[in-house]
Amino acid sequence: MACTRQSAIAKTWVVIVILLVVALLAATGALYRGVAEYLGVIVRMPVELPVSLNAFPYEVGDWKGKDTPLSEPVQRIARNDDYINREYQNHSTNEHINLYVAYTTRPRTMLGHRPTLCYPASGWIHDSTVKTSVVSLSERTIPCLLHRFHRPAPNSGEMIVLNFYVVNGVLTTDESTFSGIGWRTPNIKGNPARYVAQIQIGSTSENGARAAAGHMADLLIPFFPAENGQRNAQAKTR
Repeated sequence: MACTRQSAIAKTWVVIVILLVVALLAATGALYRGVAEYLGVIVRMPVELPVSLNAFPYEVGDWKGKDTPLSEPVQRIARNDDYINREYQNHSTNEHINLYVAYTTRPRTMLGHRPTLCYPASGWIHDSTVKTSVVSLSERTIPCLLHRFHRPAPNSGEMIVLNFYVVNGVLTTDESTFSGIGWRTPNIKGNPARYVAQIQIGSTSENGARAAAGHMADLLIPFFPAENGQRNAQAKTR
């Protein structure tokens, strides 16, 4: 009789332990889902620059521009916190350039949106990439990558693309700077000084691309925070 009672008590405790384990697993799962959902919301929220890129002037010297917004699917894939995409025309030389500037506090997402990937995806053939530099109006030397592309017949043509990056306030052409493990963690605090920005100028004329870069670099760089989180300089408004 005593053995039967002890067996029943043991079975009861087994059931209780199983129920506690199930309850704990359920609670843990709910907590995990809640945290994951919270982090997902935080990560998807755009981090605003001190001054939006939309404030970049439409007139820079002899260059006059107009917006050419990216399509919603492209914006969704790019996942930039801020960007501008504009066509500028120089009224003295009649040269045309495309200015694309993108800012993201999720730097690894920028790796999939380099000229050597995006232009071939649009039908251009990549011919070469070399390191070069552009001297701005303030005589600041800007390191750049110069990419050459061509499009085959029947829509044949050539495209020159200059681009460089600003990573946490530092100018660079080295894409490995923001591709390491350290950039995989989400920017939970929404720190605007943990970022990568890409400045890209495309033209059918290398002279046009270089001239535009020289005129615009000094106005663009101050939009991005320095390493200490402070603005590099007061960004001009239009």
